[in-house]
Amino acid sequence: MKKLVSAVLFFICFQNTIAEKINVDQAVQKIVAEKNEDKKLELIVDEYTTEFNNDPDLVIAIGLKLLKQSQENDDIISEASAYCMLGHGYRLSGNNIKGLDFHHKALTLTEKTHNFSLLAMVENQMAHIYKDRDENDKAIDLYLTALKHSEQGANERIRNWPLLNLGAVYLSINKLDSSLMFSQRAYESSLRLNDKTAMGYILANLGGVQSKMGNAQLAITYYQMAIQELRDSSMIRHLSLTYTGLAEHYQRNNELDSCEYYSKKAIALIKNTVFFYLSGKPAGMLMNIYEFKNCDSTLKYAKIFKSANDSLYNRKTSQQIQLMTFDENLRQQELAAQKILEEEHRIQNLQYASIVIGIFTFFILFALLSRSVMVNENIISFMGILGLLMVFEFINLLLHPFLEKVTNHSPVLMLLSLVAIASLLIPLHHRLEKFIKVRMTEKNKERRLAAAKKTIEELENENKNTAH
Repeated sequence: MKKLVSAVLFFICFQNTIAEKINVDQAVQKIVAEKNEDKKLELIVDEYTTEFNNDPDLVIAIGLKLLKQSQENDDIISEASAYCMLGHGYRLSGNNIKGLDFHHKALTLTEKTHNFSLLAMVENQMAHIYKDRDENDKAIDLYLTALKHSEQGANERIRNWPLLNLGAVYLSINKLDSSLMFSQRAYESSLRLNDKTAMGYILANLGGVQSKMGNAQLAITYYQMAIQELRDSSMIRHLSLTYTGLAEHYQRNNELDSCEYYSKKAIALIKNTVFFYLSGKPAGMLMNIYEFKNCDSTLKYAKIFKSANDSLYNRKTSQQIQLMTFDENLRQQELAAQKILEEEHRIQNLQYASIVIGIFTFFILFALLSRSVMVNENIISFMGILGLLMVFEFINLLLHPFLEKVTNHSPVLMLLSLVAIASLLIPLHHRLEKFIKVRMTEKNKERRLAAAKKTIEELENENKNTAH
């Protein structure tokens, strides 16, 4: 009988594994097959479901499969999204170092796509790591950058993510007006988009704001609404965080029995899951409650508190994340400097183009004026010499950066190079100058004389007609 039960359980697990693998393969194939970038990103966002956020192993499985397919198809949008998924999966499982490493890879690739929605998604997901570790300044910078990029992108659901996360992080540092503003914006956006996955989290943030503002009854109402939403969606991670927030509310109001109740619910919900690292805050509150009442319970929750905090804040992890953050900040600074340099080159090229157009325009004007009888040879000669000076100085201007690079800014070599170029240009300059002074001015004289003769003949003819 036991063997039969075991066989049935094995068969069920085997069938579930096959079904899950098929679903993963189907999802990945659908994403990779889509050619339109915006539609592809919409399919990727569709993967961020309740099940997806509850199961880090599933997140990592989809990320690995998508990464393999995207690299085979040379699909940079899917590849960057795959790295982002992997970063999200490892972060959910408590491995912040590996999560941050994948997010950095995603960000490097995303910068090449110029897709603002994808960039916002990667920045938003990377900010979670700093938010989880209470490195709030860094988290806020990333969320604000993600919000800016999301507003330049096409995906509306991604636009909602930084809003609700800014509401949470501003709440944690007691900037209640900012938290309320972003949470309300996120709430309105979620209603419009019918985004159920975010609603419970937003309601919990609003409950936290009202609690800290002293509106106890309104805070409890928001928390109860959040709990109902999260129970219906089975978001155990967010539900545990909501229980923790409600426990903090009761601790703030010195209702320790209720604080104890919800702290225990928060821990029990994630006790045997990969989200156990979120037990730190509720365990800390229970440890304080039992400190002078029950030594065994104090010790029990002290161990949970230490274990949960060590996974997030141990010294080795903190040093590694600081180093990775420093490297990424340095890369961003280099990238910003490169963009400034590229912009300077672009402006310089536009100026060169303007000079070339100006020189051509000048010579066209010069050619037209040289045929005019209204302009004498002195002006023609002056304009011709001025045009030649412009051309030869422009040649020097173009050659100067090249010479600096070749000569490595050596003054002696630069002087020799300029003298050599001058020795080639001066004879040509003299010939062209002579051509302008002699040929162009002579032709202008001829035209002026011909015009004068014609005028005289016309006057003589008029006099003869008048005499007759």
